[in-house]
Amino acid sequence: MVVAAVLILLGVAVFLRSKAPPEAARLLPESDGIIYINFRPVRAFLRKDMQPPARVADYQQFVDATGIDWERDLDQAAIALHRMANPNGPNGPVAYSLVLVGRVDGNRLKAWLAAHAESEETYAGRTIYSIPSEGRTVRVAQIGYDMVAVSNTPTPEQIHSIIDRRRTAALPFAGSTLLAHHYHDVPLLSLAWGVGQIGLPFSESGAIQIFGFRLPLEDGTTLVASVTPMLRLGAELRLRVEEIAPNEQTAQSQAAALNVLVNLARGFTAPLGPNPANDALKQVLATTEVNQRRDRVVVTARVHSEQLARIAEVESPKGQVTAGDEGASK
Repeated sequence: MVVAAVLILLGVAVFLRSKAPPEAARLLPESDGIIYINFRPVRAFLRKDMQPPARVADYQQFVDATGIDWERDLDQAAIALHRMANPNGPNGPVAYSLVLVGRVDGNRLKAWLAAHAESEETYAGRTIYSIPSEGRTVRVAQIGYDMVAVSNTPTPEQIHSIIDRRRTAALPFAGSTLLAHHYHDVPLLSLAWGVGQIGLPFSESGAIQIFGFRLPLEDGTTLVASVTPMLRLGAELRLRVEEIAPNEQTAQSQAAALNVLVNLARGFTAPLGPNPANDALKQVLATTEVNQRRDRVVVTARVHSEQLARIAEVESPKGQVTAGDEGASK
């Protein structure tokens, strides 16, 4: 009986874990939006023989000093978006808190952080390094053998919160209020997803703009976005964005406006010449569907991973930076 009870409890624990948000996302502090990317399957969808992109001098120095190349070693990234009260401040309209998961050489990273930090703080047994960057402070702390926390918010409150949440990481449904309210809306097996006011990075003058198109959405609109592999269609990816409108009437109006915008975008992009980026954009627009479901507007589209790989190839010059390039990049 005891063995059976233990097996049942283990089964329940495994089931709860499968339904829980990724640990990196559960560690994020309270925020206005969350974006999560699982890079392991993303790399599988792209060509493995692509040359790495050219590196700017500062990043090359970081790689040489720490042995960490985020393009190769980063497995997961969870990002919290914090709306700033003063959009003209050093952070601009949005500040960020991140939890990065991947291969980390702790000793070499510690040495690099200590060499570049203007100050250090010990909090709950973790060392937080404060590094000046373009008029603001970026705080960095290694919170696990494969996990690093970063925040550029004006105060250390957010990185303190990440460290505090790390203590309860084993609880499958721990996490921020935003995650608790909306993670259940994220489709299963999503490679990347976002919840909350994730349009913040693209907001301008109170609206959201993507690919030069002004969306009929306010920048405070709550969205649930995801990228999910379509297993039945080979290597195609399904893009899905769901808007949570204040009421059904608003959702109906938003859906009509988005349908008009999609048709206009198809007309604007039709004359564009063939290249990987244009081809991918045209496929996305050709497969875009806008549907209203009560107080929600759901936009879906598809893109083939081969097209994304071709875009990445074009954007990734062959080889690495040279000494002359390093001088030009400073």
